[in-house]
This record gives sequence, C-alpha cells and structure tokens, in this order.
Amino acid sequence: MSREQLIDKAVATALEVVENIKPGQLDAPTPCTEFDVRKLVNHLLFWGPSLAAAAHKQPVPPPAESEADIDLTAGDWSTDLSAQLHSTATAWSTPSAWSGMTSVGSPQQLPAEMIGAMVLGEMVVHMWDLAKATGQAPTWDTGLLEFIHADLLQTASMGREMGLYGPEVQVPSDAPLIDRIVALTGRRP
Repeated sequence: MSREQLIDKAVATALEVVENIKPGQLDAPTPCTEFDVRKLVNHLLFWGPSLAAAAHKQPVPPPAESEADIDLTAGDWSTDLSAQLHSTATAWSTPSAWSGMTSVGSPQQLPAEMIGAMVLGEMVVHMWDLAKATGQAPTWDTGLLEFIHADLLQTASMGREMGLYGPEVQVPSDAPLIDRIVALTGRRP
C-alpha cells in the first residue's frame, strides 16, 4: 500500500472515533496530559487547515482565532472536524503531496514526506487519545501502523527534543503495535 493510500485508512478510523464522541465527554481527560477532549478537538480543528495546505505547498493564512478560542458550542463541531479530516485526506492522497519541500505554520521548509508522515502519526496518535478518553477501542489498518511505527523509530527523539513528545514509555517488544507507537510519543498504553 502506498503512503498516499494510508491517509484514507487513518481518516476512516478517525471518523469512527469522532462520530462516537458524546457531547458529555468533551471535558474528559485524554492521555495527552495537556488536553482534555474539548481542547484536543480544538487543536485538531485549529491545525487541520495547515496540514492540508502543506500537502499543496501553500502558505496558510493566519487563523482568525487562537487554538483556545474555538467554540465547540457554536455549530456542529463533529461535522466540522469530519470535514477537516476529509480535506486532509484528499490533500495528502496524491504523490505530489509527498514530494518536494513544504511547511506547516512556519517559514521553515521541511521535506514533504517528513510532514506527510507526521500528519499520519498525529492523526493516529491523537485519535487514540480521543478514543481512550471516550471509552472507545478502534482498530487501525496494520500497514498504516507499521508505517507510523517505522517512522517514529527514526523521528521520535527529534520530537522529544522539540517538546512534542514526552519521554518514551517502556513496553514489551511484543506489545500491540498501537501500544508501541503511543509509547514512543510518551503515552502510557
């Protein structure tokens, strides 16, 4: 399976998770200690346009509000998040999205394949966060998890240096792949 096809696999599971979040669960804590469900949904809505624009190598206009200012009580946030997930999948589903250089919310250019792998990883890890917080047990495509795990084995230390991940959590080498992935990002499966 190509990396362009992996985004559809990630989004299919993400949509299931989003659809199963109940309104009363927005204040539930997530394994990502800086976010409860509401703040993590805000985070995904805030950064989603930047992730999609990066695939098109387009600059992203500054958002009208900060990440904390998105009001989940106005409108249907699950429909908005689902639409953003679809937009991100469409943007990263072409080979050209994965070639050349691009950026996400800063002038620093990075290889598009690095950003695309980050998009896949963030989608799976943050959906795992939301699923754990809301009592869900989704399943992900094995090829998708293998791709993300291989990428994180090479990039997690850089993510920790940048403050994006916590210290690696030790898990058995035969732990489920999703557990090994989230452990690399500092989460306790």
